[in-house]
Amino acid sequence: MTSALGFAAQADLLNAVEAWQRWLTTEKGASPATIRAYAHDLAGFLSFIADYRERRPGLNDLSSLTLTELRAWLSGRARDGATAATRARAIAGVRNLFRWLDRQGIVHNPHIGVLKAPKLKPPIPRPLTAPDAATLLDEAAALPEAAWIGLRDRALFTLLYGCGLRISEALALNRNDLPPGSATVRVLGKGSKQRQVPVLPAIHAALDAYQAACPLPATPETPLFVGARGDRLNPSVARRQMQVLRQQMGLPDSATPHALRHSFATHLLGGGADLRAIQDLLGHSSLSTTQRYTDVDTEQMMAVYEKAHPRAQK
Repeated sequence: MTSALGFAAQADLLNAVEAWQRWLTTEKGASPATIRAYAHDLAGFLSFIADYRERRPGLNDLSSLTLTELRAWLSGRARDGATAATRARAIAGVRNLFRWLDRQGIVHNPHIGVLKAPKLKPPIPRPLTAPDAATLLDEAAALPEAAWIGLRDRALFTLLYGCGLRISEALALNRNDLPPGSATVRVLGKGSKQRQVPVLPAIHAALDAYQAACPLPATPETPLFVGARGDRLNPSVARRQMQVLRQQMGLPDSATPHALRHSFATHLLGGGADLRAIQDLLGHSSLSTTQRYTDVDTEQMMAVYEKAHPRAQK
């Protein structure tokens, strides 16, 4: 039996997977992107079991999987070219399902807890320099499209850089979430966690210019950022606009909308902001996640040193 999501499995397992996905959405507040990623990895996992055991897997198969079989699945992913990060994500998704099944009293398999994920070295964020960020915000309004669209893009990128928001957080805002002149904006982050972020006057100025030029009808419940047809702006459109800008400016591929969030944190840290305060502004649950930006700041400091210090040049 194959579900609409592409899982080739027996009915008892399909029903359990659907219940697990409902739990992820309603209880854990997992994003659609997380659900899709877990579904993709789970489909590959079940396909491996089906090939390995020569039958469509059911709950009994999950219960009886050996550590050898689980390791064979991971080895197969590596042979297929999956990176360490991709394999680690796949383990996280599959392990999440097994833990849920265990808590529900449906399946118990001790081997999934023993399976080791590949060690990952968190990548150092790649922020823009402060001058590049300023130039990018100015250039966004001059993109060769309708004038209001350029103003929209500048307002969006100014918000990302000025508040350190994720693009999904910014595009989820409605107009009444960020009224003119408001000192802060309430953001719904990962795991449905809310946080308050200060809003700079420069952000309001960019938003006011965009909203004044936008020809589309609006109400307080209208999305803050809209596309050409008035629908909520799609993240892919924002990424495409950023791609155009970075090509015009000769910036690296790492200059993405998310890089503006990195730039926000890095420039605050360089200006002497407290690491705990930056953690709260970014909505990180762990300080270790925020501490990545200290590596960036040190890296930039060393680059300046090596470029400027006479002894370093020798």
